[in-house]
Amino acid sequence: MHADISRSTFRPDRRYSAVIAQQGRVQLDADANEQTAIQLQQARTTAADLIGQHGGPSGATGFELHFTGDRRELDDLSIGGGRYYVDGILLDATRPAPGVPVEDDAHTADEGEKDATPAPQPPATWTYWDQPDGYRDPERPGDRLPSAYPYLACLKVWERSVTAAEDPLLREVALGSAMPDTAARLKVVWQVLPLPGSQLEIEDGATKDQVRAAFAKWAAAQAPSARMAARSERPDHADEDPCLVKPDARYRGPENQMYRVEIHDGGAAKDATFKWSRENGSVTFPVDELDGTWVELASLGSDDKLDLNVGDWVEFVDSAYISRGEPLPLLRVEELDLPGRRVRLSGEPDPSVGRRPELHPFLRRWDQRTASRGAGSAPGKQGASKLKGGAVRIEEGGWLPLEDGVFVYFEAGKTYRSGDFWLVPARTATGNVEWPTDAARRPLLQAPAGNQVHYAPLAWVLGEGSVADLRFAFAPLATAVPAADAQALAAEESAEAEAAPVEVLTAEGSAAPGTGHDAVGQPEN
Repeated sequence: MHADISRSTFRPDRRYSAVIAQQGRVQLDADANEQTAIQLQQARTTAADLIGQHGGPSGATGFELHFTGDRRELDDLSIGGGRYYVDGILLDATRPAPGVPVEDDAHTADEGEKDATPAPQPPATWTYWDQPDGYRDPERPGDRLPSAYPYLACLKVWERSVTAAEDPLLREVALGSAMPDTAARLKVVWQVLPLPGSQLEIEDGATKDQVRAAFAKWAAAQAPSARMAARSERPDHADEDPCLVKPDARYRGPENQMYRVEIHDGGAAKDATFKWSRENGSVTFPVDELDGTWVELASLGSDDKLDLNVGDWVEFVDSAYISRGEPLPLLRVEELDLPGRRVRLSGEPDPSVGRRPELHPFLRRWDQRTASRGAGSAPGKQGASKLKGGAVRIEEGGWLPLEDGVFVYFEAGKTYRSGDFWLVPARTATGNVEWPTDAARRPLLQAPAGNQVHYAPLAWVLGEGSVADLRFAFAPLATAVPAADAQALAAEESAEAEAAPVEVLTAEGSAAPGTGHDAVGQPEN
């Protein structure tokens, strides 16, 4: 998640079931976030154990697909409303109904004259082309549904963070524009995507179970194999650093940081790149206007730690760019116009990004620098970096410097996926980074902290109008209480008779009340 957090403390292997707040203690964001993560894991694990890898409730199973294409228009798929679970994650395909405006003659769009043309009503269900997080573009041939049959329509599910830069409604305006935003959000993203049948190891005439099995094999192969380690090392310039940190510290930064190492271009190591941020990628600047290479921003930052400077690398993004997950080259800040809140970038942003204000474009700052601008331009801050499109080339099997004695290591012979990331907290109190080690204090290789991508098959599209449903459905666990039969009633009467009170004689020889005996202990006639 790109959020301004101090660190992430959720570790499933510790088997913690709750976070317990203590009186008189400092409240940290990491504690509250860990509690959320614990509850999410418990809820989703329970759902997956009961439902299976994917499935929907009977009678309200979402994501029923129907082929709606014809020869005159682009092929399309309608997406039926309802709920569905993938690896315990709840998805809702129900399309919200449009709101109903107030009919008030005194407040019309054209000085009291009503528009005679009613607004077109949106369809009752989502479609492949307008699904909420799909952002499919008909002008892109790669986004169109395959013309070759059969193909598989599947669900791709993942989570991403959303801040006030992307959703302004998250900001409490009563706090004023000078105050930072408050909490961020996690959002479940689902996308209905086509998978050509040629990518599945399957024969003609395969059954539904065979198609599901082939898809499960394909989905397992999509997981990246990359692993990374991090460490801190006392840099050569440490004695020249005037900052007041421990003399023997290996991490020499003046402040606590949350380093984020994120894959930019995926693939094999020879093609892969990464970018890094000392603020977990949370330094963003909402865009007001784009004019060629000049970008007008809502703000240039609140202080010199969270602002933009000439030479910074930025990523021009919006909601569609993030959801599509297709990285574009980073851009360098070449010039600043402080009074006009403008920056000039090294190139014009790609036409697919930032042209639609409703997608809330913004710049995200990254902190790597080129080799020529490294140690020479900022002594003590940064090691040399070999950049490709603004991102750092991955070099496996060796320690790569970030800054201030922080190093990362990528395991050799692995594959990388764009968007995967690792988090490396660095602390001035210890002069070290927080990273798992073995008994000999050697850093351990770790899989990415995210993004976790989940897949589920929906339909096997055999041709125009022919769709084989691959979804699963489950019935409710609760059933009606069964009526008692004669045998159960007899057993109940027998149990009540055995539990009836038994006579107990008192010291005076009288019977206890309600025992069914007379005063001298003789049975009644």
